[in-house]
Amino acid sequence: MSGGSAWTGAAVAAVTAGYALFSRRLAATAVSAPMVFTGFGVLIGPVGLDVLDLRHDAGPVLTLVEAALALVLFTDAMAVRRRDLRTGGFLPLRLLAVGLPLSIGAGWLLAWPLLPGLTMWEFALLGAILAPTDAALGKSAIASPRVPAVVRRGLHVESGLNDGLVLPFFLLFLAAIPGTATAEEGVSGVFWRALVLSTALGLAGGWLGGRLLCWSRAKGWVTREWREVFVLAVAFGSYSLAVATDGSGFISAWVAGFAFGVGLRSQEPVTGEGTDERTADLAEYLGGLLATLSFVVFGAVLLGPALEHLDWRIVTYAVLSLTVVRMAPVALSLAGSRFRLPTVAYIGWFGPRGLASITFGLLVVEEHVPGVDPLGTVISVTVGLSILLHGVSAVALADRYGGWYEGETAVTPGLREGTGVAEAAERRQPGHRRLR
Repeated sequence: MSGGSAWTGAAVAAVTAGYALFSRRLAATAVSAPMVFTGFGVLIGPVGLDVLDLRHDAGPVLTLVEAALALVLFTDAMAVRRRDLRTGGFLPLRLLAVGLPLSIGAGWLLAWPLLPGLTMWEFALLGAILAPTDAALGKSAIASPRVPAVVRRGLHVESGLNDGLVLPFFLLFLAAIPGTATAEEGVSGVFWRALVLSTALGLAGGWLGGRLLCWSRAKGWVTREWREVFVLAVAFGSYSLAVATDGSGFISAWVAGFAFGVGLRSQEPVTGEGTDERTADLAEYLGGLLATLSFVVFGAVLLGPALEHLDWRIVTYAVLSLTVVRMAPVALSLAGSRFRLPTVAYIGWFGPRGLASITFGLLVVEEHVPGVDPLGTVISVTVGLSILLHGVSAVALADRYGGWYEGETAVTPGLREGTGVAEAAERRQPGHRRLR
């Protein structure tokens, strides 16, 4: 390790330790972990102290962010059950099946007049990159017990699944852009390798892994600690196998998470002990930590340089991406759901952009997309603005919306927002997604 890298590592360790010491205190404030780590990244990046630069640290940077997303995709998918998609009158299903494609399309069309110089497929790629949401950026909006359970659970399930659902769009749009490494394989090649083969590998590896863990647990042959290590092995094994066969490691990891969860739960009645909610603790902690550290990378190598190239078109697109592009599709997807306007507005606003958009943005840099400079700037500014606005507003709006809900419940029996849901256990990791 060089002297510069060692100092960077020491600085990152120091800010991580510092935030950890005050984490409970900061959780009740408008200062979120992504805000702290992104700001620190800007400080040590090229526009600050210039100790972390993508041109010199591309390998470790991409490895960190890709590992974070792979683990998050796997553990998010692992925890999902079919009943989750039926939460509150199919709330997550409406958001994913209707709202998500509309958001991609709206982002695509909005880029056309605001970002001249890009091609049609680069517009589409931008729409896909900025469509997935990240609950970690508005943690209090989902964690607050004053917010109806159906809304909390619906937002959590949506953010846990939409990054995986966006992946096929991202890869196909990337393959349609001439000059990229993915385009050399062609749309057909991407479809068969990245979508079909990676899905098959993920399904087989995840389901087999889940069944094997069930079998070993029933025999009493595996300790709790090694159960957690086994989850990591399956997640990274699924990712690596797909990459080794020129497929998509992210799609394989996401699908493997679903299959692993199904395989793990398939013998619950036989073992008599139920699914151990703590089996994925280590993977969730590690994924959450890597995701948090990824915001340092984001601030240093993406957001900092992007702030030097701001203009009104980029800022306008970023603002509209966080409002119109998110909120209009949510409103359309919830038409006829009987949710009140404050609920629709709350769900629409809390669609923060985070880890998935950051990772896709770095992959665009790695793929040498012709329009990489304007794309990178727009992605960075949008995510940066989301980190700030959603982080600052989460506590206040959760309290305000919770107050409205409590008052409305007192005068309106049978309120749709009062629908009961089966909530998952809290995710035990630093500032990431699974929340009560």
